[in-house]
Amino acid sequence: MNDGKAATMLTDAQEGRTSGRTSGRVVLEARGLRKVYGSGSAQLTILADVNLQLAEGEMVAIVAPSGAGKSTLLHLLAALDTPTSGTVYFDAKPIDGRADAALAEFRNRAVGFVWQRHHLLPDFTAAENVALPLLLRGTPLSQALETARGWLKEVGLAERAGNRAGELSGGEQQRAAIARALVTGPAVLLADEPTGDLDEQNAVAVFELIERLHRTHRLTSLIATHNAALAGRCDRVVGLEQGVLKLRSVGLTKGGTALAGEKS
Repeated sequence: MNDGKAATMLTDAQEGRTSGRTSGRVVLEARGLRKVYGSGSAQLTILADVNLQLAEGEMVAIVAPSGAGKSTLLHLLAALDTPTSGTVYFDAKPIDGRADAALAEFRNRAVGFVWQRHHLLPDFTAAENVALPLLLRGTPLSQALETARGWLKEVGLAERAGNRAGELSGGEQQRAAIARALVTGPAVLLADEPTGDLDEQNAVAVFELIERLHRTHRLTSLIATHNAALAGRCDRVVGLEQGVLKLRSVGLTKGGTALAGEKS
C-alpha cells in the first residue's frame, strides 16, 4: 500500500461529531467528570473535565497512551470507582447517590466489563468462570452453567467449557472473559485494552469477535485501545489529552498504531 493510501481517516459523519455529543438515544453519559488523586502539592489530576455521550448501538474507541486515564474513565463509567466531581448517567438517570446494592445491580446487569488481563480464576473451569456473574445475582447453579456454556459456544469455546481457565491459551482466556462480561445481558460493553496482551493475530480475532457480538446483541460499546488500526473500525474515535476528551482522526502506519490528527 502506498503512503497516500496508508492514512485512513474517519468518515465525514464521524468528523462532524464532537467528542462528547452524538445522535440517537443516549445510553451512557459522562458530564464534567473529574478525577484527582492526592492533595496539595501532591495532587494529580487524571481526568480534568470529561464529557461523553454513548448513543444506543454505537461503538466508540478511546485511543491514548498508557497512563492517560483511559482505565480511570472506564472504571468511573462502570461504577467501579467514584469521580472527584461530575456525574455518570445511565438511561438519563444519575448513578451516583445510589445505595450499594443498587450500584452492585447496575454493575451486574447494565454493564459488561472486559479487562486487559482476563482475571479468570485459574482453578475454575471456563464455564464456571463465565457463570460467576449469574451466580452472584442468585441464578441456580445448573441454569447459570447452561447459560455460560451457551456463551462459550458463541465465542468459539464450546469444546473448552470443561477446561480449567489455566489450561486455556491467552486468546481463549480473553474470549472467555468476553463471554463472562456479556453473560448477564448488559446494555453496555466497556473494554479496557482487550487486545493489549495478545499477539497481532489473536488481537485481530478478538476485536472481530467484539465487533460481531456488538452487532448481534445490539450493544453500546466503548473500547479503550492504543491500536489505531483497530480503533479506526469503530463508529467514532476519541482521545484523552491532559484529562480532556478530543475527537481523533486515525492514520495508519505500518505498525497500525499512529494517530494522524485530532480535533478538539
